[in-house]
Amino acid sequence: MTYTEEWVTARARHAYEHGQASFDLRPERTALLVIDMQDEFVRPGWSPYWVPAATRMAPRLRQLVEDCRDASVPVIWTIFDDTHLGLDRPHALRFLPHADTDWRRPGPAEVWGRMGRRPDEVVIRKPSYGAFYDTPLDTVLRNLGRDTVIVTGTLTNYCCGTTARQAYERGYQVVFGSDVTATDDESRQEPELAVLRKGFALVLTAAEITDRLTAAASAPDDGEPVCPTGHAPRTSRR
Repeated sequence: MTYTEEWVTARARHAYEHGQASFDLRPERTALLVIDMQDEFVRPGWSPYWVPAATRMAPRLRQLVEDCRDASVPVIWTIFDDTHLGLDRPHALRFLPHADTDWRRPGPAEVWGRMGRRPDEVVIRKPSYGAFYDTPLDTVLRNLGRDTVIVTGTLTNYCCGTTARQAYERGYQVVFGSDVTATDDESRQEPELAVLRKGFALVLTAAEITDRLTAAASAPDDGEPVCPTGHAPRTSRR
């Protein structure tokens, strides 16, 4: 067979628009990552980094957090913070255009209060976009026996998208919440979802995530063992 330009382009376009990863979403092997739903991004008018779309979707994400708790899926929160006096942050960040502001955080970075984080839920303070970069997140997930992560929060095409790619490269199955992520220019949302859909993640709405977790919880146990270390067994990756 000769592969024409039209054929390969149509194949790629279909995967960007309609592709769907085929792994199962199992509550006992899944963790919810809530990325950077903190005051400076979500609290209205509080900083020049406010993401209005994140504020609008916050109630939907709050409901997904509750649904995951009900399904015994651990919730892990991240905060983009000034850790280690900023010395662990990529040096090149200071040269990028979005860093050109005199605004300084007036106090410690915290999860926006309306998200309802519980004291017994892990908070990862990270120095850069991806939640795995220079943080203990991978160790936390492995100690919890989780091999699947649901990525939610803000910004879709920065911290959330980077975290999804980092998780994929570490062998995790990645679910990406299409309507529980948000970015600062809503025209950038779908292009990022398309790339993730084709190459990195199972892209689902919050309702679809909840439905799959609920269905899996009521399904018969398939008898798949958990490793003696407590880590969930790895499944094959496509």
